[in-house]
Amino acid sequence: MLEYARWKYWLVAVVLLFSLLFALPNVFGDERALQITRKDRAAIDATQLTQIEDMLKRGGVTFTRATVENGSAIVRFDNDAEQLKARDVAKDELNGLGKDYVNAMKYASRAPRWLQALGLRAMPLGLDLRGGLYLLYQVDVNGAVAKLLESYDQDIRRALRTENIAFSDISSLTVDSDIPNGLRVLLPANADLGRVRAAIKKVQPDFSCRDANVQEGAAVDCLLTAQQITERRNFAISSNITTLRNRVNTLGVSEPIVQRQGLDRIVVQLPGVQNSAEVKDVLGKVATLEYRLEDPRPIPASGRAPIGAKIYDRYERGQKIGKAMLKREVIVTGDQLTNAVASSGQNGPEVQVTLDSAGGEEMLRTTRANVGKRMGVVFIEQRSETVQIDGKPVTRMIKDERVINLATIQGVFGPRFQTTGLTMSEANELSLLLRGGALTAPISIANEKTVTATLGEENIKSGVLALELGMAALFLFMIVYYHVFGVVADLVLLANVVVLTALLSTVVPTALTLPGIAGIILTVGMAVDANVLIYERIREELRNGVSPQAAIRAGFDKAFSAIADSNVTTLIAGVVLFVFGTGAIKGFAIVLSLGILTSMFTALMGSRALLTLLYGGKRKVAKLAIG
Repeated sequence: MLEYARWKYWLVAVVLLFSLLFALPNVFGDERALQITRKDRAAIDATQLTQIEDMLKRGGVTFTRATVENGSAIVRFDNDAEQLKARDVAKDELNGLGKDYVNAMKYASRAPRWLQALGLRAMPLGLDLRGGLYLLYQVDVNGAVAKLLESYDQDIRRALRTENIAFSDISSLTVDSDIPNGLRVLLPANADLGRVRAAIKKVQPDFSCRDANVQEGAAVDCLLTAQQITERRNFAISSNITTLRNRVNTLGVSEPIVQRQGLDRIVVQLPGVQNSAEVKDVLGKVATLEYRLEDPRPIPASGRAPIGAKIYDRYERGQKIGKAMLKREVIVTGDQLTNAVASSGQNGPEVQVTLDSAGGEEMLRTTRANVGKRMGVVFIEQRSETVQIDGKPVTRMIKDERVINLATIQGVFGPRFQTTGLTMSEANELSLLLRGGALTAPISIANEKTVTATLGEENIKSGVLALELGMAALFLFMIVYYHVFGVVADLVLLANVVVLTALLSTVVPTALTLPGIAGIILTVGMAVDANVLIYERIREELRNGVSPQAAIRAGFDKAFSAIADSNVTTLIAGVVLFVFGTGAIKGFAIVLSLGILTSMFTALMGSRALLTLLYGGKRKVAKLAIG
């Protein structure tokens, strides 16, 4: 008698039902759309949606429908021409949406709203299939080391003041390196160098410090080790990857691919985005804030800042109004911000700032001790600029620093306060950048290209056609060669594709690329191989005179080891490809590895469940329709 545990039937049924549900959004496909978002990240309401619809109608744009999804307006179109026309109308300075909105071309799912409400989505497609924007960023890893030294500079200044140790100044130092790799603490001639080193060790125990003799008096040199510099550079890459992902998510661009390439580069792929000048502008900006106390000394006529101070251009509402001199000691920086929201207050546009616990405590301590004094807000922006030197393009980093607000501390405050002195556009942009996170190191675009959707559609059609033709030929062969068992194998193959599609749609956060389609086709072939091994083993048992039901049971039991061996060895190869591969290779490895797992489940459990339903139980089986 041929039996199969009831819980295994339930397991197969539940997996197939959930897989069908999760794979269902792929059936409906997608359509061209224009995503419109407010720069201040406020949600678009019904009134604004109506205004957007009216604007498009005035521009002669034909669209199927417009909805609000996750706070953004999504306008859908039947073809590329209308989508491009809508983009141009929305960007028109006179008749369009204006500078308070950002728009991006994308693809929107045609799936019913109840599926979208459940959080179900179609398989995300990679750049080679979807088309979109490809950006290769060069990371200024040496700038990350310089920024680390700046933070150490501030820590050491605070430590020396806390210990009541007099010092003249702290400057950067370059020793046996092509970049600054340390700090020099200048001290009076009679300074206790041992006490200075001990104070520095308290705040920076990893710093290697040594005494130095200089013309100005005594000094202590503190250097970073080669390992610390390497670790800082790697941290800058990984941190920038996280920040770029956050910024893309803040802009509302879906399915970004952000990954490291080489020693100091980051690849950003934005499938479905073709016109994203706004996206590139926000992604590459290095903008942050610093809060410093005003230096009470008068600004020297020479324009050179005295020791312990720094002179900035002072702006209000985007207009330069003079100079300001602030202390070098930083109270808090943009890295310590946990939230930033642009709004309009009593004093005009402002950014409502929230600090983390450490920043809040430092701000509380500083304002409590300096009521009546003035505090300046320094806006820092870094950008890349390409110039021609000796006929060759050279990219260099430009750092702009300006005081955007200089006000008297009227009372004590901690982690929550407002920053003013901005135009509304500056406030919106600054809040967006601060919420997305500050880049650890400046970045510049090393390569940029837009991949058209036409090539992607051709790739999809070719891949789907190959899959359809291959499966059709395979199904026909299995039916002719194995009869009823071939029909069971075909059903199992379909179930395998459905389960794999469901995993790629919901569980695994990876985009399907052209190599991924090749992985699916390869998986189908490997799934057939498992069924062939089982069926040939059943045939062998029948030739040996075993009863039909016993032959089925023996076929599955004895073929298991061969199936497991072949699939495990292939799985090992897939894991190695995933670990050492990048980009398309990694995507192929993911699809291949998942396909191996799904094919073993469907071939061993799904196939046995169907055959047991057909030939199992107490029924008398004289012959198997296995060809």
